[in-house]
Amino acid sequence: MEIGIDSFAATIPDPVTGRTVPPADRLEALLAEVETADRVGLDVFGIGEHHRPEFLDAAPTVILAAAAARTKRIRLASAVTVLSAADPVRVFQEFATVDLIAKGRAEIVVGRGSFGEAYPLFGFAMQDYDALFAEKLDLLLKLRDEVNVTWSGRFRAPLNGQGVYPRPHQPRIPIWLGVGGTPASFARAGTLGLPPMVAIIGGSFERFRPLVDLYREAGLRAGHAPATLRVGVHAMGFVADTDGAARDAFFPGWAHMFTEIGRERGWTRVTRPQFDAMCGPGGAFLIGSPETVRDKVLAANEALGGLSRITFQMSSAMLETEAMQRSIALLGTEVSPAVKTALGAPSRG
Repeated sequence: MEIGIDSFAATIPDPVTGRTVPPADRLEALLAEVETADRVGLDVFGIGEHHRPEFLDAAPTVILAAAAARTKRIRLASAVTVLSAADPVRVFQEFATVDLIAKGRAEIVVGRGSFGEAYPLFGFAMQDYDALFAEKLDLLLKLRDEVNVTWSGRFRAPLNGQGVYPRPHQPRIPIWLGVGGTPASFARAGTLGLPPMVAIIGGSFERFRPLVDLYREAGLRAGHAPATLRVGVHAMGFVADTDGAARDAFFPGWAHMFTEIGRERGWTRVTRPQFDAMCGPGGAFLIGSPETVRDKVLAANEALGGLSRITFQMSSAMLETEAMQRSIALLGTEVSPAVKTALGAPSRG
């Protein structure tokens, strides 16, 4: 199992002072987090894409390129690229360039986006939500496999054999399909043979098992070998020396973020008891001491029938700079080796 981190480059105000870290300082801290993750042996670092005031990740490939120049081994991915509102040609070119800088460490996780701001911003209609993604994913996969593409669709000018450059360092840049709780998305991933990156930000891991089984069944029906049907999970996570320290560091930012998002979506205000329950044995938050997080990762792996990757969304604790660095170090030096030992796989050295 690969273990890593996802960040949305959040800029959450301090709940006590109301102060927000200046954007340039926040991005510098984020790049330092990627460097630490690389140094302590984590496998992957992902950068999200949002077009909202509380996030600085509107241009994730720029951040990934900066990270590529400052790291040596860690894989660098989107988390996720909002493909429906982007030009697949440009997406491919940008990630191919990141891959050249990183010498073969770039990956693309594509999705439709959990927020809708990108659609009107780039001139697309929300009623085309599904059609946009299906068409653009088809083009992106062709671009990965062919230099000169002939293609036509509804939402983009046709390609008539033009060459698309540069080509990535890797023979085939990995593409994951970001999915939530929609059965059709899991079935599509299986049919295409693309590994799903499953966003689990609440509830329990067990409730996603039928969807993961659906993915694997669709993949087998489409003729893909079982060994190629990989599954990844993106979950809320944070590590500290004790369970209490991890919860205390993560809760304020999480509460602020989900209260603001919840206000837009008509949700009730989140509470500390709700948060603590999600951190407990039955919840999907990977938050606690190294031992607690190790056990929860192993339980998630068991519940979902085997995972190839799990990434921790840590952005909610970004105000705690020292705690963030400590968490990344603990994840890389204690949690990841312990998980890989338990699963019989060598840790990265």
